[in-house]
Amino acid sequence: MPAHDFDLITIGAGSGGVRASRMAARYGARVAIIDHDRIGGTCVMRGCVPKKLLVIGAHFADAFEDARGFGWEPGRPGFDWPTLIANKNRELERLESVYRKLLGDSGVELIEDTASLKGPHTVEVAGRTLDAAHVLIATGGHPVMPRIPGIEHAITSNEALDLARLPDHVAIVGGGYIAVEFAGIFNALGARVTMIIRAPNILRGFDEEVRHTLAGEMEKKGITIRRECVVESIDGGAGGYRLDIEGGDAIEAGLVMYATGRAPNTGGLGLTAAGVETDGGGAVVVDGFSRTTAPSIYAVGDVTDRINLTPVAIAEGAAVAETLFNGNPVRMDHDDVPSAVFSQPPVATVGLTEAEASEWNEVDVYISRFRPMKHTLGGRDEMAMMKLVVDRATDRVLGCHMVGEEAPEIIQGLAVAVKCRATKAQFDATLGIHPTSAEEFVTMSEKRPGRTAG
Repeated sequence: MPAHDFDLITIGAGSGGVRASRMAARYGARVAIIDHDRIGGTCVMRGCVPKKLLVIGAHFADAFEDARGFGWEPGRPGFDWPTLIANKNRELERLESVYRKLLGDSGVELIEDTASLKGPHTVEVAGRTLDAAHVLIATGGHPVMPRIPGIEHAITSNEALDLARLPDHVAIVGGGYIAVEFAGIFNALGARVTMIIRAPNILRGFDEEVRHTLAGEMEKKGITIRRECVVESIDGGAGGYRLDIEGGDAIEAGLVMYATGRAPNTGGLGLTAAGVETDGGGAVVVDGFSRTTAPSIYAVGDVTDRINLTPVAIAEGAAVAETLFNGNPVRMDHDDVPSAVFSQPPVATVGLTEAEASEWNEVDVYISRFRPMKHTLGGRDEMAMMKLVVDRATDRVLGCHMVGEEAPEIIQGLAVAVKCRATKAQFDATLGIHPTSAEEFVTMSEKRPGRTAG
């Protein structure tokens, strides 16, 4: 008889867990995957996919308006929020069925219930005690809100994806990527939006030019950004909500949404019993191979709070499967990971910010700001910004940053160049495709002084 019930038990059927489980089964492992929620995880069911569908829907508002400058006289059609939500939900149901089929076709046993660890090789689920040679934790994360009076009146991004109706005025507390994305969605679809942030600006951790450019473009679209504000309490009534601000001010809104951070889903997993260490924020501590402090247990994705992006979780899961079941130890490379914010206009970036690069070397900085061709006839007052951060000593391009239409599509291609350690001279030697916005990245010639190291 086999020494274990399974070679791998994965707890969490999101993108990272599903990838690891399918690959492990393909390599001949006996695999079970356990989840008590919808199959597909945060990205497919409560994050990237549904949010991007809403972003696409919101873009039509600008498209109808811009069409007049190009000779079209369509009149602006009416918008029906419930129709968008219903169609979004139908697509999520289709995707969930795809995930279920992929797992079934791979020979992975799916157990839909809540699991907990009882030891380094033992998982308890649905009244069963299962034994595994290896366990993979891929339980993701969840939105968190502060404990202030009246916080029960607020929603998170989870509920925002399924609102029964579009509110007239939304107060969004937070200035990270989730906050700016939903601010753009609600604003474009006709709601008044007020963002409330503790910091002087949005998108902490992004390049400063990106932060200032996006904030300016959002404000031009009518989004109000209340900077350096702290909400003390929320009062609810029949007509809406009042947010009391530190210092005596108040903001009234029909809906209050908090996007102030996420926390790893580690509660109730039995990590202590299994010998798995977590950090102060509850994230599972892992090494470069995603192995926890219990040698038989691995963890990938948001539950480790390294780089919380779906492609990262997928790559981490694939690396675990390669390491354990294909005789090919793979250490996940977390350098130069591209990312995007589907704000309006969108943001995309890869590599180091100017501030990060300047901490260890002298850099040259190239910036281009321009009005995209689309808006010359469409009439929209919207600017694009592109930025290159270059190591002065080696000429290597350390970072590419963009705010503007199609930024995620453009930066995805440039991520290959950054990963290959391309130089500014190689960018310059590459001919642009004209007329495009992307060609700016290979035609920027005037640099401004960057900060010196240290």
